[in-house]
Amino acid sequence: WFVCLFPKLLLMFSFSLISIMDEKNTPIRTYQVCNVMEPSQNNWLRTDWIPREGAQRVYIEIKFTLRDCNSLPGVMGTCKETFNLYYYESNNDKERFIRESQFAKIDTIAADESFTQVDIGDRIMKLNTEVRDVGPLSKKGFYLAFQDVGACIALVSVRVFYKKCPLTVRNLAQFPDTITGADTSSLVEVRGSCVNNSEEKDVPKMYCGADGEWLVPIGNCLCNAGYEERNGECQGKMSHIVLFIRA
Repeated sequence: WFVCLFPKLLLMFSFSLISIMDEKNTPIRTYQVCNVMEPSQNNWLRTDWIPREGAQRVYIEIKFTLRDCNSLPGVMGTCKETFNLYYYESNNDKERFIRESQFAKIDTIAADESFTQVDIGDRIMKLNTEVRDVGPLSKKGFYLAFQDVGACIALVSVRVFYKKCPLTVRNLAQFPDTITGADTSSLVEVRGSCVNNSEEKDVPKMYCGADGEWLVPIGNCLCNAGYEERNGECQGKMSHIVLFIRA
């Protein structure tokens, strides 16, 4: 299961908020920068504070378009085809001024597909989707930032989420919603609680995997005397009445 955190982007240093039409003539809002003619670009866009809600690892999905430098004349020395993704952990949800040096780099983001002037004329939107993760996180929340160093890019959407294993019942034991661990390979051990009208036979346990799936059920509960298992519950035994009908 994914739980979205809904970041809010704040304009900073040369990014512009622009409405464009997609391939279906639907208006969409994008954050754009395209200072490809000038050297030594350092343009930033950051989010508002994002609460982590107990998650130790979060995922960032970025949808964007990027211009092919080869399709722009006279910019080979200054045009770039990547941008950088950063984060900064903080307990303060209202930090207005964050220095560049306070941000830690997550990754350099490149496009699988870049667009040209021909694509613009044909109204072809070559949308890229990249997902990165960061953790372990320990403070109450964090800020994300995007650094442009000379590309022609448009950020279409940013989705931040974490993963959890959903509430479930196995072997007459209930396991609660559980947020996944700090590492991409970690397993979180969870002890289950017996459903109503049952008791432990062996301690019920399961592991919450990093992908949000439950793994390796161990142990179980048994229905108390006078109850039987039906649909994952212990319900009162049904009386069977046999009727004899004379011909």
